[in-house]
This record gives sequence, structure tokens and C-alpha cells, in this order.
Amino acid sequence: MLAIISDTHGTDDHRLTGRTLDAVREAEVVVHAGDFTTEQVYEAIAAEAETLVAVQGNNETAPLRERLPSVATVEWHDRRFVVVHGHEHSETALSLLARQEAADVVIAGHSHRPELSTSLGPLLINPGSYADPRRYRPAHAEVVDTGSELRVTLYEPDGTTITEVCQ
Repeated sequence: MLAIISDTHGTDDHRLTGRTLDAVREAEVVVHAGDFTTEQVYEAIAAEAETLVAVQGNNETAPLRERLPSVATVEWHDRRFVVVHGHEHSETALSLLARQEAADVVIAGHSHRPELSTSLGPLLINPGSYADPRRYRPAHAEVVDTGSELRVTLYEPDGTTITEVCQ
């Protein structure tokens, strides 16, 4: 399983609970689409994950910004994912980035709004924010390879399914 989280906005711990914490601990790869905020939060999440791939958001402290790229790619189960925070990307820019990186899936956070969309062409996964949802539902995404397709599900930390798409 691939677990996708974003927009932690913490100061000293990972703020992971429930199914979100379980997903981070059980995933082959955890992707974080930015806005850890501090190095302590990054380290706390990294300690829970087998493998963590992360990008910087627009709220990182300077030392953390220096450690993280603005764009990352992940190869997982014969699929290519491109990851950005999203604060500098319109829908068109995300579509162009996917093409540039030959990505099957785009992962972007920033808005705190959990979403699965194919309006770009490639699948867009916005995991929302599990810890600071603002006016949206708290969420994270889980990607499972069924053998014939990817099943992507958005979950609330309590395990409630928000939406799912297979591709």
C-alpha cells in the first residue's frame, strides 16, 4: 500500500491518529505533499514510515525547506507518481508537470480539500489534511494495487470512507 498525507501543520509531533497512523505504519511508501512545518514533525513522521518521500510546502521552516525538494517522483508498482505541494501550481500547470515527468498520477496538497479527480488527464490525488482540515473533512489517501488497476481511497482518520476511484 502507498499512503499519502499532507498539510500536517504541526510544531513538535506527527499528529497521526487512527487509520491514518495505521496507514503510515503499514505502507510500503508514505508520500507527504508538504507543510510539515518543522523538522521535528518531519522526523516524527519519518520514524513511523518504512519509506518516506516528501516535498516542501509553503509553510516549512527554513532548515526543513533546505532538506526537501519542491518536486519529487515515486515509482511504485509500475506507476509513476509526481508529487508537489501545489501552492505554485494551477490545474494546467499540474497537467503539464505530469506530462513533463511522464507521470501516471499527480499528488498535490495545499488546499486541505481531499479530492480524487481525472480532470487533468492523469489522476490527481489531493489527500487533504488529516490534522488541520480547516473547513474540509480530515483525510488521507491510500493506494492499493489490485493487480489489474490502482484503487485509491480517501479516508477520514476514524476510518470513514470519503470516496474511492479505480484506475
